[in-house]
Amino acid sequence: MPPKSTASVKSGSTEMNRTELARIERYLRNTFGNASIGVRARPKKDDSAEVYIGEEFIGVLYKDEEDGDLSYNFQMAILAMDLED
Repeated sequence: MPPKSTASVKSGSTEMNRTELARIERYLRNTFGNASIGVRARPKKDDSAEVYIGEEFIGVLYKDEEDGDLSYNFQMAILAMDLED
């Protein structure tokens, strides 16, 4: 399992702390049935976190807090060259 970052992620005035990242990681692992999913704070960005499967980067997770509603948006790009025919 990849090492956990001790950094925090901020979105506006809202901070994603280590505990929150761990909760999201646990949710993703349970939802997708994959214990190798990891959520890490981004070293040079404070508005998002990175999502990995093992050591392979698969997407970015953004925290959205608007009008008192909290949600997390996971964005993953799939390259055409990665698709098998």
